[in-house]
Amino acid sequence: MPLRIRLRRSRGRWLRRLLVAFLTLLAVVCGAAVVAYKLTGIPAPHPETVVQSTVFVDAGGSYLGRRGPVDRQEVPLSQVPRHVQDAVIAAENRSFRTDTGVSPRAIGRAVWATVSGGAPQGGSTITQQYVKNALLSPERSLARKAREALIAVKLDRTRAKDEILEGYLNTVYFGRGAAGVQAAARNYFDVAPGDLTVSQGAALASIVNIPSYYEKAGSDPKVTARLRDRWEWVLDAMEAGGDITGAQRRAARFPAFRFYPPGETEGQRQYLIDVAAREAADRLGITEDQLARGGYTVHTTFDLALQDATAESVKNRAKGPGDDGVRVHTAVVGIEPGDGAVRVLYGGADYARQPFNDAVSGAVEAGSVLEPFDGVRLGGPLRGLPGSAAPTPLRLASAYAAVAADGVYTAPHTVARITREGRTVHTARPETGRVLDEKGAYEVTAHALERFGGPPGPGAPVAALAGANGGNGAFLTAGAGGGTTRRTVWSVGYDSRLALAVALFADRPGTKKGTTVPAQLPDDPSPTEYAEQLAVRTWESARKP
Repeated sequence: MPLRIRLRRSRGRWLRRLLVAFLTLLAVVCGAAVVAYKLTGIPAPHPETVVQSTVFVDAGGSYLGRRGPVDRQEVPLSQVPRHVQDAVIAAENRSFRTDTGVSPRAIGRAVWATVSGGAPQGGSTITQQYVKNALLSPERSLARKAREALIAVKLDRTRAKDEILEGYLNTVYFGRGAAGVQAAARNYFDVAPGDLTVSQGAALASIVNIPSYYEKAGSDPKVTARLRDRWEWVLDAMEAGGDITGAQRRAARFPAFRFYPPGETEGQRQYLIDVAAREAADRLGITEDQLARGGYTVHTTFDLALQDATAESVKNRAKGPGDDGVRVHTAVVGIEPGDGAVRVLYGGADYARQPFNDAVSGAVEAGSVLEPFDGVRLGGPLRGLPGSAAPTPLRLASAYAAVAADGVYTAPHTVARITREGRTVHTARPETGRVLDEKGAYEVTAHALERFGGPPGPGAPVAALAGANGGNGAFLTAGAGGGTTRRTVWSVGYDSRLALAVALFADRPGTKKGTTVPAQLPDDPSPTEYAEQLAVRTWESARKP
């Protein structure tokens, strides 16, 4: 029989065999996929993706700094504006609300790139990105990509879309060291996520694409221009999808970014964070390391504007060690009488060079600054202060704050409240108690005005201090030594609103390496005039609205 006829007769048989083989293969593949899906569990997030930092803010909510291994804090999706959510979806995965957690097209590209040796391919869904970032290792392999897809499908079937989006927004990297939208909003725009505008939200969504490149936006013109093009593209997608109106799109303006790289917190603010972290950990009954990793927000009592103004005043007058190695130290403490809130705490010029806090731990020779307390009986935490040879600036300021509060002492505190994920976990309730009667408080002020009173210079706030708001008030400058033997200078001012203590002392290198010994204050510039002027400038800064 001719070959052509034999092939024609057997063609149907071969087609049937091929169809059976294909269906068998398809059944095996589908069965394997079902088995793999059943056997694949949703792993717990990596420890590093759930670790959070603790953020410190001042009394007005301005950012002070953070503690922790990563710059990340979790925020509920309800606190992320819908336009920010929509911007991220428009930029990263426009079918997120309706897809099954995977993108077959993206998986196909990744498989082809792997088997062909081509460049790694992206295009994963938001669900896949969350799985990759938070649940799996960063290795690039076909097996890992397949597992990623299986977990993404299972995650999409067992979790709500909002839950997945919340996890993604809390773990995705935005550049500038920021993991998650909370840190990103602060590092780029110095706002909370809930305060992000449409323009700012679209900018953050645009950055996710290449965070290590776009993080320089605002400081690098080329990067800024490229980000702006992507920002326009994201906004156009939001308008096309109905997420924003045409009017909102036309009104959008490319946002201004915080300068990058940001300034270090090592200089002056680290002293504040040190003190507040120690107090916050004590109030919560945990270690400072647990605090740093706990995702808390510590709302301090500090006035950052006043703190910065004080630091600038000290910086303008500060001098390095003289030829004899003598270094002058300045400490400033400002406390609110009756409340105990520490508003300003200057403990040193540079934490990196001197982590020791002169304001909190420095023992400064008192000299005559305690004379107003002579003959006055003090109780409670201030018992024994008049006989103290070298109190800390914090303790001395708290004593005069008690005088300003008509004899009622309130324990100084630097933490007003502590929150976590929007919930308050601690509110300050400082201990209070009477340490001297009202007559004693009046006598201290009268003695201070009689012994040390008088304007320290033009513009001094003596008139405002004395008897302000019907309370006790005085301004005095005293210390230990005099003339060429002056060892310390104190300048203290107080009224019913603020008790301020400025302390000057000096040291020089000791005979043993790494040690210091007390030294006399240099006469040029005059330490008395410097202390008084610093107190006046700080006082005036505190009075500014």
